[in-house]
Amino acid sequence: MNKLQQTLLPIKLEASEERLTSLAGLIVVEELAQAKGLWGRVDELFPPPGSGRGYEASAYVKPLVWMLQAGGRRLEDLRELRAEQEVLRRLGLEELPSADAAGDWLRRMGSRGVEALAPVNGELVASTLAAGPEELTLDVDAMIIEAEKEEAEWTYDKVKGYQPLIGYVGGVAVHHEFRAGNESAGAKAVEFLQGCAKQLPAGKRVYLRSDSAFYQAGVMNYCGERGWTFSITADQDSAVKAAMRQIPENEWKAYRTREGVATDREIAETVHCLNHSERAFRLIVVRWKNPQPSLFEEQKYCYHAVASNREERESASQVLWGHNQRGESENWHKELKLGFGMEQMPCGQEEANALFFAIGVLAYNLSLVLKAKLLPPEYQQASVATLRWKLYRLAGKLVRHARVWVLKVRAEGEKLGLLQAARQKCFELSLSSA
Repeated sequence: MNKLQQTLLPIKLEASEERLTSLAGLIVVEELAQAKGLWGRVDELFPPPGSGRGYEASAYVKPLVWMLQAGGRRLEDLRELRAEQEVLRRLGLEELPSADAAGDWLRRMGSRGVEALAPVNGELVASTLAAGPEELTLDVDAMIIEAEKEEAEWTYDKVKGYQPLIGYVGGVAVHHEFRAGNESAGAKAVEFLQGCAKQLPAGKRVYLRSDSAFYQAGVMNYCGERGWTFSITADQDSAVKAAMRQIPENEWKAYRTREGVATDREIAETVHCLNHSERAFRLIVVRWKNPQPSLFEEQKYCYHAVASNREERESASQVLWGHNQRGESENWHKELKLGFGMEQMPCGQEEANALFFAIGVLAYNLSLVLKAKLLPPEYQQASVATLRWKLYRLAGKLVRHARVWVLKVRAEGEKLGLLQAARQKCFELSLSSA
């Protein structure tokens, strides 16, 4: 017996003609999408096919959503779904265009597809946000996607790619704009907020958090007009530096964390305004000893400043604690990029990639609705990788019994119970939506 034979198990490998799938759990994703009427809305809002033999838009959007939920990262990964098409067709994936056809469709639809998909995304998350707290926290942040494409531009991070801007509410991506890598995150800031406002439920208070890209008079005026509150990292321009220097020494207080832990920093606040801003705002400043003072220009302290119109009943420390939580957006970026394959774009054209990104956002939000509406509380913070491991990737066999299709899954009692409970809640959701 040679060494190769010694390393192989005594098992023969053969292809099977049985109706098998490794993605049986994706049935709940499809049933949720149907309960929410996603695919019908896609076909309503997208341009119709150019000929009677062409696919409807949902025939492209649905497989891409399935692929991204299952862990695919490139258009070529659609082929993995094709291998199980006989079973997946019964689970809802009736049509499956090729990777080349999907790429052609992305290029053909481009910006028109992005505009068509926006209300679909908004309708998907509307019920989730409406059932949320009375004050919605809107976090706006830019994401860098590295891409060696001919049309890609250099980003501030010194890599070529794209820089989409995303507005999150509690992790839900309510609005986004796919942008060139060299476009400033603060460009068209008010227009972006207007896009976010269209997706937010009426009657809710809104609290905007952002980095210094949105430190603009127009943004603050827009918030004031709509009754929004904000906390925005301030640019340390000459006016802000002058305002910080004018804070009396006796107003600086020791800064503690939310948990009451002492730090080496001090906190104070003053009143400030920008040219063309309609109202003054609080300028909350934190300072700490400069660890590396310059030999030529002495600067005793380092500073961090936040502009806010939050009510005076919130102390400076409370405003800063709330503002610092905007770092959660990095985790949401990570889930969207790594969990749903948005860290790389499939096409050479920016508009085609913008549509692919919009479909990725739709898949991301669909998983959030699934966790909120169908799964137990302990799954609310679960990543899509966890959902794949515990729910989506189930071995299944499709059989015909008494003129009824039956999906037999090989799963432990916990997984099977989770799948059955999710399907029951999805059924109830479809009845309430009817």
